[in-house]
Amino acid sequence: MEITNPDIDKLIDELEEPRKKDILILIELGRKITKKEPKLWGTIIGFGKLHYTYESNREGDMPEFGIASRKQAITLYMSYEINKYEELKNLGKYKTGQGCLYIKKLDDVDLDVLEQLITQAIKDLKSSSIIKEIA
Repeated sequence: MEITNPDIDKLIDELEEPRKKDILILIELGRKITKKEPKLWGTIIGFGKLHYTYESNREGDMPEFGIASRKQAITLYMSYEINKYEELKNLGKYKTGQGCLYIKKLDDVDLDVLEQLITQAIKDLKSSSIIKEIA
């Protein structure tokens, strides 16, 4: 995955309310946690840049935290093993994938718990032996 555009404004302008409001809140949360400005990785709003190298020698780049507005839900990319986090018990209404958290709307979750979860997931990613921070 690669950064495709440093400007996220066009993507945000195309969003409809109330999703747009939720994405803007998540962008501010991403800035606060990562201390980085968001950039587009295709249709993912990503913060920071990590490089991974698997034991198989497969490698690539990814954001340390990503947000995507999908048809069914807001997708948050933040971990390889999202279901291991205790914070999920107090988060609210969500679904998970392998490393993704799916939220229909921000009103369904506790934002303080979400911030703790994102912060811990990023910390765990950065401490992984297969990850190197690039930017």
